[in-house]
Amino acid sequence: MYKIGTLNKISPVGLARLTDDYTITENVQEANSIILRSYNMHDMEFSPDLLAIGRAGAGVNNIPLDKCAQQGIVVFNAPGANANAVKELCLSGMFLAARNIPAGLEWAKTLAGTEDVGKAVEKGKGQFAGTEIKGKTLGVIGLGAIGAMVANAAESLGMDVIGYDPFLSIKAALSLSNTIKIVDSPKDLYPQCDYITIHVPANDNTKGMIDAAAFAQMKDGVVFLNFARDKLVNDADLLAAIGSGKVKKYVTDFPNDTVIGKEGVIALPHLGASSAEAEDNCAAMAVDQVMDYLENGNIVNSVNMPACSLGPKKGTRVSVISKADAGVLEKVAEVCDGDVINKVRGEYAYTLGEASGDIDGSAIAGEGVIRVRILK
Repeated sequence: MYKIGTLNKISPVGLARLTDDYTITENVQEANSIILRSYNMHDMEFSPDLLAIGRAGAGVNNIPLDKCAQQGIVVFNAPGANANAVKELCLSGMFLAARNIPAGLEWAKTLAGTEDVGKAVEKGKGQFAGTEIKGKTLGVIGLGAIGAMVANAAESLGMDVIGYDPFLSIKAALSLSNTIKIVDSPKDLYPQCDYITIHVPANDNTKGMIDAAAFAQMKDGVVFLNFARDKLVNDADLLAAIGSGKVKKYVTDFPNDTVIGKEGVIALPHLGASSAEAEDNCAAMAVDQVMDYLENGNIVNSVNMPACSLGPKKGTRVSVISKADAGVLEKVAEVCDGDVINKVRGEYAYTLGEASGDIDGSAIAGEGVIRVRILK
């Protein structure tokens, strides 16, 4: 019986996928796996019993990936499960900015109790006149699951779309409309776009990438949308760009102390994945991946270990997390008479082996071996 702990509220649709071999525990220190959303795990101490963490969403900034790898804990995420929800909110953000909707809503509230509201509306509505997005140019930085969907949807609404992604996958490329222009550098995208939206992960290479130098290359009056991560934008440079008129509106799903309440900023309360459908999809995907790993040793969509799968377990299976140079493949091959697979990601390796009889896990242990599991 595997014990599953939860942090944050997890969709019942996802948890309902757990079979009778699983029980949910309130004590995460006894859990074999933890399912979570945005809970910050960086200060947590992990039990030796913890084998896997399932993030019901895409971003994993709240999980100490290196620490987990060092302790043989596989971390999964759910890429693409919330893509449609974020796409729809991003499109909403463009409309909010284009039509000056937030300011119009606030002004309309002030008319409560006014004599002849209809007349007041007709007299004052001109101050909120906006523009249409049809015929405008949208730049999409990052063409993964979300970026590609935004690009296609914007084009279907009559926008010209320019995309940039140095790591464009074959799957993403095939999903894009063939009339979307792809450029080799952001500097080829910035000057052409009336709207720019960013959809890249937050890491050491992308932190603060939207800075004064980037803003300087953009059109005057550009609308910049950030539904990815707040760390991608240099807030001080952003506010300076708004003040100079370079940026007309900044639409973000990540309010913080620097930008909240500032002129030109439309801040939403991190609603990107907050739809019933997205929460169900993310939880279901996280739960399925964790169960497949616990029961079969298969790793799909891990962010700290290599992808590695032998499909459903046929006999006895050995699962080994090790350092890449530990020489585990040979040891596993010696004790298995079935299929053996070994994959490497950075300094870590993952090895799966199958046997028709029992497997001696002690024969595999040694220097550089982090965790050995025998699955029957």
